[in-house]
Amino acid sequence: MNIPLKPQASQTARTLAGKVALVTGSTSGIGLGIIRALAAEGADVVLNGLGGAAEIGKVREQIAAEFSVKASFSPADMTRPNSIAEMIAATVAQSGRLDILVNNAGIQHVAPLEAFPVEKWDQILAINLSSAFHTTRLALPAMRRNGFGRIINVSSTHGLIASPFKAAYVAAKHGIVGLTKVTALETAEEAITCNAICPGYVYTPLVEAQIDGQAKAHGISRDQVIRDVLLAQQPNKRFTTVEELGALTVFLSTEAAGSITGIALPVDGGWTAH
Repeated sequence: MNIPLKPQASQTARTLAGKVALVTGSTSGIGLGIIRALAAEGADVVLNGLGGAAEIGKVREQIAAEFSVKASFSPADMTRPNSIAEMIAATVAQSGRLDILVNNAGIQHVAPLEAFPVEKWDQILAINLSSAFHTTRLALPAMRRNGFGRIINVSSTHGLIASPFKAAYVAAKHGIVGLTKVTALETAEEAITCNAICPGYVYTPLVEAQIDGQAKAHGISRDQVIRDVLLAQQPNKRFTTVEELGALTVFLSTEAAGSITGIALPVDGGWTAH
């Protein structure tokens, strides 16, 4: 008996086709990995971040060509509310919608409390925390008009626990988790969710630079730096990958994750299981 097979096209349909996604801090590292994952699932994307115009243009063109989506760029300064407002307004004006907002922009500075530069504290809080408040409050009206929204805040393991010498970063990332919960509660009866991803150490070009620096400073091998310094608290003893974070972001952006909201999800190889 021959049983007719269903067409296979639906199995290859991209889950985010027709959606528009904005990712802050997405010209390199984690943000770029996330924006590529969203584009691979059919979302038109808006990049934001630092870098030379030619380099960013090349990245944008590559994403558009590789994934057959629209890819644009906003140079918005995440320390300036007016610049953030212009970015959100331009995105909505250009596309008529903003479905997925990923707040990823962030910087770091390490120093003991009594020596922590005040200007660095202010800058880290502005970029790592306040920018997410501004993007969220400005994106919500467009999401409500279109009856769909996904807000994903890239926090950190340091949004759940602390380490010495990272006062501003830890404070900001804890704040992101709190903002996530408030946003989730305020949108709970709508088709809008808000969640935080809390990565441990992620392998990026910036981390690669830290490996070489630590190896020279301590006179030890790269493998020792990775295992005994950077990943000392990470039980699986390997870096989280940007591809893993991208895949999780895609899932949280889909209809299938419609009942997942207000969570802070560790992606840390067991770090916070201690």
